[in-house]
Amino acid sequence: MDNGQTSQTMMVTLMSTWQLQEAKSRFSELVKQAVSDGPQDITVRGEAVAVLLSRADYLHLTRPKPRFLDFMQQSPFQDDDLASLQRDPSLTREVDL
Repeated sequence: MDNGQTSQTMMVTLMSTWQLQEAKSRFSELVKQAVSDGPQDITVRGEAVAVLLSRADYLHLTRPKPRFLDFMQQSPFQDDDLASLQRDPSLTREVDL
């Protein structure tokens, strides 16, 4: 993103914000909006205290992450002979600081 915001920051700014009392009284609407529009921010006295996620978003965030070894073993380059790669023996270049 060219404005310097991370995707996490962008998600926070795109979330709808609900005051706790409003969230309690309109809970069905809050849940439907979480499913259709993404996470919903809940505040108490103006301070963000909770986020309501759809089940799909929750499962996506909590899915098991593959181990690095498993990831490497599933690489399409697994059968390539990487041992034949040679390091460039030349000296490092001079840099003026």
